[in-house]
Amino acid sequence: MKKGFISIIIAAIIVSFMSMRPDDNAGKQLQAYSVCFYNLENLFDTIHDEGKNDYEYLPDGTNKWGSMKYTNKLKNMAQVLSELGTSKICKAPAIIGVSEVENRHVLEDLLKEPVLANKGWEILHIEGPDRRGVDCAFFYNPRIFHLDNYHLTQFIYENGDTTRRTRGFLLASGTIAGEKVHVIVNHWPSRAAGSEFREMGGRQVRRMVDSITTQDPKAKVIIMGDLNDDPNNKSVTEGLRAVHKVKDAGDNDLYNPWWDMLYKVGQGTLLYDGKWNLFDQIIFTGNLLNKDGKKDYSTLKFYKNEVFMRDWLFQQEGKNKGAPKRTHASGVWLNGYSDHLPTEIFLVKEK
Repeated sequence: MKKGFISIIIAAIIVSFMSMRPDDNAGKQLQAYSVCFYNLENLFDTIHDEGKNDYEYLPDGTNKWGSMKYTNKLKNMAQVLSELGTSKICKAPAIIGVSEVENRHVLEDLLKEPVLANKGWEILHIEGPDRRGVDCAFFYNPRIFHLDNYHLTQFIYENGDTTRRTRGFLLASGTIAGEKVHVIVNHWPSRAAGSEFREMGGRQVRRMVDSITTQDPKAKVIIMGDLNDDPNNKSVTEGLRAVHKVKDAGDNDLYNPWWDMLYKVGQGTLLYDGKWNLFDQIIFTGNLLNKDGKKDYSTLKFYKNEVFMRDWLFQQEGKNKGAPKRTHASGVWLNGYSDHLPTEIFLVKEK
């Protein structure tokens, strides 16, 4: 298929989306917003951070992580970030959650890349306790997401363990389209750590959500991140208590739109042993849903969720053909992107 024809199709989709007229809102224009998440897969600089186990990402480390590799990593990450949200709308996302970043310095370097330098994005980052030194963070567009405050909640082990320092939960509170929105970015413990720790994370984030909605029942909460679990795992279904049917989602319940994406459509965000997983999820409170067949967009509502996919994000040959093209594989530098694909949701509201 020729590039010109593809461009025409994309333009038609964008025009169609931006001029959408739900039956119950005839003649009313809708404004669209995107919220995204991307695991940047070990975005480290080339300098040792005191107290952090970042030795494999140093020039003399296992990955021989010098300025050339770091510069290419920044360029590749920037290319992806610059295109997030563009499948449906022309403007940049309201907010992008990211994980596996070493420090604020790498985020600042990322925003200096030419494709991002003029976007006017701001950074939200708090140095966390993770032993490897990887944190969660946000980029946000201050013209769309109006920040009120943000803070990092530490991961608390229910058994009282204080030795397993890991990523916490970064909460950003602000407004989109004049409505209060709270966004929590996560990176839960790895599969190697054991499912009980991810279940602890799910319960803790659920308590955060309950605290927010108790204080403000109309608040809209969005949870995003690399959960290291699929939509049907206990950390999500029992820890977060996220439901996957619209009819089951009350205003302050959590709704997970990724269940059907993985189990019916067969799309995931990372490929392991030839099987897709969907660890990178964006889950939100039921008050962002249109329920009972209504099409009321007088308040901010969920429209669509997508796994961000481009041909250049995938391995094109070899034994890992079809998998996300990562930075390193089997000790070989691939000059790729990440072992995860980004995810995005689109929200709409009447102008």
